[in-house]
Amino acid sequence: MALRHAVLAALLDEELSGYQVTKAFTAGVANFWHALPQQVYAELARLEKEGLVAGREVVQEARPNKRLFHVTGEGLAELESFASTAAKPSFLREDLLVQVQAADHLDADVLIERLTERFAFAEAKAALFEEQLRTMRGGLDEAEFLLRGARVGPYLTCRRGRDFERANRDWCRDVVEVLRARREDRAES
Repeated sequence: MALRHAVLAALLDEELSGYQVTKAFTAGVANFWHALPQQVYAELARLEKEGLVAGREVVQEARPNKRLFHVTGEGLAELESFASTAAKPSFLREDLLVQVQAADHLDADVLIERLTERFAFAEAKAALFEEQLRTMRGGLDEAEFLLRGARVGPYLTCRRGRDFERANRDWCRDVVEVLRARREDRAES
């Protein structure tokens, strides 16, 4: 996947400014695609030049003018083409995994501290996703929303983000338990 597809997907529901697209990335798209604000703005300019999005200037009274973007028919066709290609599997690339790989040669207390930090981050991020899911559902329970909700795609990707962070949280907890048990066993030996 290229950044272009993530930006196009972020613009499917409504017209957004570059700032709003960046905020959408932070709030939702970031669970599967990370981009810096300058990358988003540069991609919007490319997409507009290629005719995949169209922008319009909005004059504002007490603020600088802003530019709003929406997906064009060509942009939607690009997303359809992207969706018709086989998805490549992703690979984890995380510093913490390298640290755990080397656990037998590192200070367990330091590694436990890193894992505890990542546990807290994952728990907070999972809670944020859960709150977003509740907001998306409105008054519906999940089964009803999945069957009849207006836009299921953002919901499903947000749910994947929540589940990913829950798995990270659980893994960190398990690894901390293993490291502590091994440390205690060595102390008793």
